[in-house]
Amino acid sequence: MKITRDLYQGSLALLTDFYQLTMAYAYWKSGKAEQEAVFNLFFRKNPFQSGFAIAAGLDYVIDFCRNFKFEQNDIDYLAGMTQEDGSNTFESEFLEYLKNMSFSCDIDAIEEGTVVFPHEPLVRVKGPLIQCQLLETPLLNIINFQTLIATKAARITLAAKGDSVLEFGLRRAQGIDGALAASRAAYIGGCSSTSNVMAGKLFGIPVSGTHAHSWIMSFENELEAFRAYADAFPDDCVFLVDTYDTVEGVKNAIKVGHMLRDKGKELKGVRIDSGDLAYYSNKARELLDEAGFPNAKIVASNDLDEHILTSLKLQEASIDVWGIGTKLVTAYDQPALGAVYKLAAIRNEDGLWEPKVKLSQQSIKINIPGLQKIRRFVNNGKALADMIYLENEYLPDDRLVIIDPNDPTKRKKINTYGIESEDILKSIFVAGEKRYQRPDIHDIRKRTFQQLDQFDKAHKRLVNPHIYPVGLEESLYHLRTDLVLRAKDYEKK
Repeated sequence: MKITRDLYQGSLALLTDFYQLTMAYAYWKSGKAEQEAVFNLFFRKNPFQSGFAIAAGLDYVIDFCRNFKFEQNDIDYLAGMTQEDGSNTFESEFLEYLKNMSFSCDIDAIEEGTVVFPHEPLVRVKGPLIQCQLLETPLLNIINFQTLIATKAARITLAAKGDSVLEFGLRRAQGIDGALAASRAAYIGGCSSTSNVMAGKLFGIPVSGTHAHSWIMSFENELEAFRAYADAFPDDCVFLVDTYDTVEGVKNAIKVGHMLRDKGKELKGVRIDSGDLAYYSNKARELLDEAGFPNAKIVASNDLDEHILTSLKLQEASIDVWGIGTKLVTAYDQPALGAVYKLAAIRNEDGLWEPKVKLSQQSIKINIPGLQKIRRFVNNGKALADMIYLENEYLPDDRLVIIDPNDPTKRKKINTYGIESEDILKSIFVAGEKRYQRPDIHDIRKRTFQQLDQFDKAHKRLVNPHIYPVGLEESLYHLRTDLVLRAKDYEKK
């Protein structure tokens, strides 16, 4: 599998918000640059009003961190920055510090293709405060988008109920990088192929495609166009039949199908890209079956998403393969995941970890403090609940209670006797050295399907899903509550 450094050569250290650099300078200036800290990257609400999300983007994160350094041209650019009075924004000694800085953080993350939920750290970064801070923007940029698209693809794949879903979004994607990242994430989420040839080359994703209306229009008539295409691709003929008249298009495809059969080949299928997809797919199926082509597939496209797909399924449309473009790669109905990156703990002068909490008038925005881990409980192959707990915290052997981080009245008791469990945050880097063996992208895609199979159908409903229980272990809940109360008392003084 090709990896992202084939696409992004060298360091991307300046792919950050300016305030990350001003904070880094202030940390250095105040002597806090090397103080050890822990940050968590997480989201607060499931996207698309879904009951889950699919983690994606870790591969990009790994390559970003492995190449994280400030090169001389980065330093030269920063050296040229000035303030309003004409003085340099950054001291030369600070820039020399950046130039000599090497990545040395610990990173734990949830593996790609894992089903995840609000408040769970998708990535946990521990290391020098300045490095943790400088990683915020690029990690959010990577994880936010790819997790969003992988989740959308998973929803569409669930709606397809086993039918193949092809990702066709390159021409409508948000730029070159958006297209490539979207193709990768869509494959992780369950799509079977992409039209994006560069994504196929870089990531090893299967590519697919037929022809456009312009191919038909470049010939005197549709039948001549189909014949010419069959001459070029006798083993892979899927004809686009709606350029002029969909029913006549299917009939012309059948005529060429008989010609192919005379040569020992088979018509692979037809594609419909406009009009009443339920009506025309059923009409196409009727014509194909009557003509002796029951195995020819019917491919549908035209601004589809999981909701339109579900509607077409309810109408018993005769569609075998779904081509999804704009509404998948642009996350049309929710353009951002909204993941955040928050300080959770900092090591004090005595070497002890001090948990940190951010207050808010909205309970959903009060972060979870401390060095967190996530344990998933599974019984007979089915996920029961996820528990967020503190690293090195004593846990009872037999019975646990988890408390909803937004509503303390929602609690769940977990009898752990005979129940399997797994800590889903995995070690990726230790002191800057990669420890994680990256899986093949095809294995990541398989993991998505395996993960989704662990969850009840109610959690995977497209509309009004049943909420999967994710909660704080009791001691973590009480720590958070105590820190909030103390912080509020302090603010009143």
